[in-house]
Amino acid sequence: MARRDDHGDVPRNRSILLLSFGHACVDTYQGAVASLVPFFVTERAYSYAAVSGIVLAASLLSSVAQPVFGALTDRWAMPWLLPVSTILGGLGITLSGLSGSYALTLVFVAVSGVGVAAYHPESARVARLVSEGSHTAMGWFSLGGNLGFAAAPLMVTAVVACGGLRLSPLLVVPALAGSVLCLPVLRALQKTGCGGFGTAVATGADDKASFVKLSLAVICRSIVFIGLSTFISLYVQQRLGGSTAAGAAALFVLYLGGAVGSVLGGSLANRWNRVTVARWSYLVTVAAVTGIVFIPGPAIYVFVALTSVGLYVPFSLQVTLGQDYLPTRVGTASGITLGLTVSIGGLVSPLIGSIADATSLRTALTPLILMPALSWLLFRTLPEPSAPKPTAAQQTGDDTDAEPSPARDQR
Repeated sequence: MARRDDHGDVPRNRSILLLSFGHACVDTYQGAVASLVPFFVTERAYSYAAVSGIVLAASLLSSVAQPVFGALTDRWAMPWLLPVSTILGGLGITLSGLSGSYALTLVFVAVSGVGVAAYHPESARVARLVSEGSHTAMGWFSLGGNLGFAAAPLMVTAVVACGGLRLSPLLVVPALAGSVLCLPVLRALQKTGCGGFGTAVATGADDKASFVKLSLAVICRSIVFIGLSTFISLYVQQRLGGSTAAGAAALFVLYLGGAVGSVLGGSLANRWNRVTVARWSYLVTVAAVTGIVFIPGPAIYVFVALTSVGLYVPFSLQVTLGQDYLPTRVGTASGITLGLTVSIGGLVSPLIGSIADATSLRTALTPLILMPALSWLLFRTLPEPSAPKPTAAQQTGDDTDAEPSPARDQR
């Protein structure tokens, strides 16, 4: 066992665990912006339009900037971005709570968004390198982000509700922790000579057509998840008699199911290929969203859970599929699948709200049933990429390693 601690699964698992915790710390700040909105309204008397501008500044800038950072990491290895971007994300949120100026608040929230944007493409590259092609390991990495996003409301409420926005400096703690957690992973990569871009990229031709289809499927997935995240609490309150606790419970189930789905997706992909797993998960999601919209009573919680699991089983698989469809531009692929497609999906939420105002919330949510169906149709046209071929540097490393090559995990 001691030998495996040098070259086997143990260091990989430890590194993925550290990266997962670091991912949770960063994504805490994605959820923190919306969590601060009630406190901005209460303490600074911001209007709804004003706080909408704050949320938009964070989400859109972060999502659109991620492909830019992805393109940069395709040209140069930037592992130092992990600790620096983590600090930047936390610092922006901290300063937004201290500034009384609306303009400065927008700037600081935007700074946090840039930090989040800088983190994801490079962290996805590093996680793929550390995971040695394991879908299970990438699932655990994605799980960290899901948990961090879900923990944001608890963190912000625990800190700010006690002493107001003046206590916002305490919100920097996850950033400090996340920046430290990634350092052992980066040092290990540096020692093995795998920290550079050349050792992370696989050889092969880009399949741009498949990548475009994958991106469209991710957009459809994003529309469903963000739409439900925005309105599921209100919808469950309506269906179950107006209880705010019932609505909050539904939102918790939606987040919890996502955590389960992220891990389950990696495990399933080790038994079947990624395209097959994603295709079946979207088919299950069609039935689950239908249940949310039409099945009455407490059974709605079961369908919320199934929907969340169905939407998150493909989540990490889509990231690695994008990297394999664009093997010469894995940073760009990561930035688009993790960022840009999500923001495009989020732009549909105001349209759902407008339809709900004009008709009913059930009518507005009904079209969401079509979204996973479209993702399913798109995945039916996608091929499963072959296992990436290791570079010369990786082959040299494999010669000195007793473990099989990463291709073994690409089953």
